[in-house]
Parts: sequence; structure tokens; C-alpha cells
Amino acid sequence: MTRLFGTDGIRGVANGDLRPSLATALGRAVAYRIAGSGGALVVGRDTRRSGDMFTAAIIAGATSMGVDVHDAGVLPTPALAFLAGRGAFGAGIMVSASHNPAHDNGLKVLDPGGLKLDDDLEDELEALVLRAEELPGIEAGGIGRRVDASPLVADYAAARTALAKAVDASQLHIVLDAANGAAFRVAPEILRATGARVTVIHDAPDGDNINRGCGATDAVSLCEAVRVHRADIGFALDGDADRCVAVDSAGHVVDGDQVLGVLALERLGRGALDQRSLVVSVLSNGGLANAVESAGGRLVRTPVGDKHILAAMLISGAGLGGEKSGHVIIREHATSGDGVLTALELLRVITAAAVRIEELAQAVPLLPQQQRAVRVGHRDQWEADTMLAQAVADAATRLAPHGRILVRPSGTEPVLRVMVEGEDAALVTEIADAVTALAGERLH
Repeated sequence: MTRLFGTDGIRGVANGDLRPSLATALGRAVAYRIAGSGGALVVGRDTRRSGDMFTAAIIAGATSMGVDVHDAGVLPTPALAFLAGRGAFGAGIMVSASHNPAHDNGLKVLDPGGLKLDDDLEDELEALVLRAEELPGIEAGGIGRRVDASPLVADYAAARTALAKAVDASQLHIVLDAANGAAFRVAPEILRATGARVTVIHDAPDGDNINRGCGATDAVSLCEAVRVHRADIGFALDGDADRCVAVDSAGHVVDGDQVLGVLALERLGRGALDQRSLVVSVLSNGGLANAVESAGGRLVRTPVGDKHILAAMLISGAGLGGEKSGHVIIREHATSGDGVLTALELLRVITAAAVRIEELAQAVPLLPQQQRAVRVGHRDQWEADTMLAQAVADAATRLAPHGRILVRPSGTEPVLRVMVEGEDAALVTEIADAVTALAGERLH
């Protein structure tokens, strides 16, 4: 059986392979294993149509186990992590599929510290979910209650606003793409606390338009808006606002790798990059590694997934880490990716240096890189196909010594992901197209 938990919680098509009955079972399991009878959970959701349904199912499951459920409503995933980590709750559950389209949804479980669960605890929860109806019941007088916790979002906003007020961006015009997602209310207010003029786009969620033609994974409309408004910088969040990519004044995307490079180089320059180390995933661009290492820093690579990034940060003592996708963890302020916080940190660096983001991004020249995703029927067994494995090996030889190819099964979708990087852009594209086509043919 396929493992229930992927790299970022449980994901699936809402009311398809991810049903409310599973959310109810998860609510029971989390209440039983983590919160305990008489304890409390905090739950939140993004703006997907199915969010109310899954939240209600979680509440039903957890309250049936004698646990009060504090419903924080629509809020960013980093806001739920902030609330879960303050000590008042035994656990948190976020209902979100992050950057995925509206028909998907997901269930992310956080521990009492607001951190994602380790694999062993996820395995325990998975076993409990499968026998959730066998868990000991609670008498009617001990059933938990739903508590309206929507006012708690203001606590997260206040903490981020305090950081915003320390930045003077009064000379800047910002365009913010809220992805029709969870931060559509709170993010503009926080960014305006810097003194900047903020124009907001994609801030009218209707349950079905989250991430559709907008957000961190599709910044085309933001690039155009920055040019039209002649803004100084743009920021694109994703559906649950744990990602952020930037757009420069010419309307060019500054992706997560360049954002990380800008932040790391600034910290290296003032001796504030903890352990002189930046933690990134295996997908991060070799150009980022070159820039950081040339400046005297060290790059630590991990498997894909921000929980792996955080684990390596804790082990190495690094204070900064993240992924090409725009997940950035700034450990002095948070233990998870937070797109609003990333935007604030970039604004701090830009205003302190009194230069545009494009000037800072030039210090992090990226190698040509192509990423592909192909829907396949046997994503976890791709190496068993000798023809595909040989094609990947041949590609690695052609890309050497300064290029690489990485093939991996997605942890959140039924696809195989192919990443190709090298000095020759034409060769990178050729190999990415060929390997992706072969994978689709061999693993259909």
C-alpha cells in the first residue's frame, strides 16, 4: 500500500481519493496520539471550496475523542504553525494543498511546537487512521467542543507587523499577488506596515480560483502588473502563503534560489549567516552553490521537502534554508516557510543596501535548468526500467562535469519529476525533453 503521508502531509483530489472520512479518521488519530483526551487542537484552512468540508470532518473526529478543536478559519499555513507552536495546543492540522489546483486538498499535521511530524510519528498516525473506529470512545459528557479561534489570526499578524515596522520601504511601490489564497487579507496589511505603497492582485478567492493563473507557481500576471504599474518589486505567494517568489522592476522573476542567494550573501557580508551555512534541497541550482561558496559560505543539500530543510538546519546550526520553489525558512523568526516573512526580509535587505532587487540578484547567476513532471503509473519503480535507467545514466555522462540530472518520484502527486541542469541550455532542454518523453512511454 502507498504510504498515506507524502513529503508535505496527506494530499489528494478532494472528495475523490481524499475523502472526508479520512479527515475524520485523522482527527481521531491526532486527538488520541498527540493531543490526548481533554486536550486541544487548532485547525485552519486555505480558500478552497472543500476546506469547510474537511475542517468539519476533522472537528467531528477530534471532538469525538474528547478534544476541543479551535477553528482558526482561513489563514496561512505559517500562521497556523505560529499558533500551534505557542504552547496552548496539543497539535495543529492545516487543511491545504499549498500550490496545487483547487480540486486538490491536503491535511498537514503539526506537533505542539508547530513543527511538521517526523516519519516515525507519521507512521504511527497512519496505523491509527486505518483503525480509527477501533479507538476507545468517549461518553457523551466528555465530547469535545468546537471553539471559534478566528481572532487568533491577529496574533500572527501582530508579530509579522512588528517586523514590518522595522523596515522603511516608504519609497517603494510593491505589487503583491495573493494567489486568491489564504493570505489575501493578512499579507497586504503586513506589507503596508513597512510604509510601502502596495497594489494587490488576485485577492478575491471564490473557492475555485486559488493558484489559478496566479501565485508563486505562475507569476506571469504579476510580471505584467509590475511593468504596468511601474512598481519597484513584486511578490507572489502561493495558496497557503508558505512560498514567495519575487519579480524585479523589469518584470523578471527572481526565483527561490536567487532569493536565498540574496539573503545568504547579505548575511555572509555582515557575518550573520549562522555556521556560514545555507541549507537547500537537491533541486537548488548549482549557480546558487557557486555564489555562496565563492563568498566563503557552505551549502548543505537535503532531500526535497521543507521538513528535511528544517531538520538539517537544526542539526547543522544553520539559520537560513529553503527551496527553489520559494519556501524559505528564517530560523530566528520561524520554523517553517513563510512567504510574508520572506518578502519582509527581502525588503529589509533591499532598503538597507538602497539598491533594486535585480542588482542583488545579479550576484547569484543561475545555470540553465529545466524541470519536468510526467504523470506515470509506476513512479516509485522507475529505476527498475533498464531502458529509462540507462538513459538517465547516459544523460549524466553528457552533462558532466558541471551538470547533473535528477529523477525522483513526487511525494505529493502521481508524477515522476525530472530535473536537468548544465552549462549548455540547448543540451539541458534536449535531455529534459527526451528523458521525460521516455518516462511517459515506459511507465504509462
